[in-house]
Amino acid sequence: MFKPSGVVRTDVAEKVSVGEALSPEETTAWEQGRQRVERICAAAHQAGVPVLVDAEESWYQNALDALVTAMMQRYNGQRAIVYNTVQLYRHDRLAFLRTEAELAREQGYHMGMKLVRGAYMEKERERAREQDYPDPISPNKAAVDADFDAAIDLCIEHLGHVAVLVGTHNEASTLLTAQRMREASLPVNDPRVHFGQLLGMSDNISFNMASAGYNVVKYVPYGPVRKVLPYLIRRAEENTSTKGQTGRELTLILAERKRRARA
Repeated sequence: MFKPSGVVRTDVAEKVSVGEALSPEETTAWEQGRQRVERICAAAHQAGVPVLVDAEESWYQNALDALVTAMMQRYNGQRAIVYNTVQLYRHDRLAFLRTEAELAREQGYHMGMKLVRGAYMEKERERAREQDYPDPISPNKAAVDADFDAAIDLCIEHLGHVAVLVGTHNEASTLLTAQRMREASLPVNDPRVHFGQLLGMSDNISFNMASAGYNVVKYVPYGPVRKVLPYLIRRAEENTSTKGQTGRELTLILAERKRRARA
């Protein structure tokens, strides 16, 4: 998985997102960024290893979405190699997901999508207030959860041309996905369905799902400490928003420490 902001200039992506004309220098920068993304996706395709493109802030996400869709059209002919990411705390993302799935069906490629709730809520709302445009974030957590569940349903229903990674630390979302797989008579290790959590967070979910035979990946963030720490703090804040889950994780960790001490 990589963050496109690491290879594409975000100021240029913002202009592309709103259809603003680019200067010659910006046009060159955008093409350089596109080529970097292309090289990553081409290498993943050649190696037969999926690559996940992370989501970014809403004001330059449109340009990145179009770029990733072009990569899926090029490299996802036989199966999903390139995955985009949809942040479902945005109230427009479920509609976006439907449109992308339909486009993949019409054009005969496989849409790869990682489902997450999201990471930049306060930043998004603050910018919307400052610049006086409609808040892109759903009004409450219940609305986000409803869209997340609907996104799971959509992906499972369209696995003929969709592959999904359910990126969540939420037990209910994980169980819902497993339930939908059973209802669709899918094997637990169907290669089109994966679950993902951060290393060190919700490990009980990861281990239990993997033990039951489901496809599970663990994210290992790396990079400069000044950039990784804010990322991990946002993830920890997300976990505390899931009622009772953080306390339950702590209880499980303490119980495991005691078990190992007795062993």
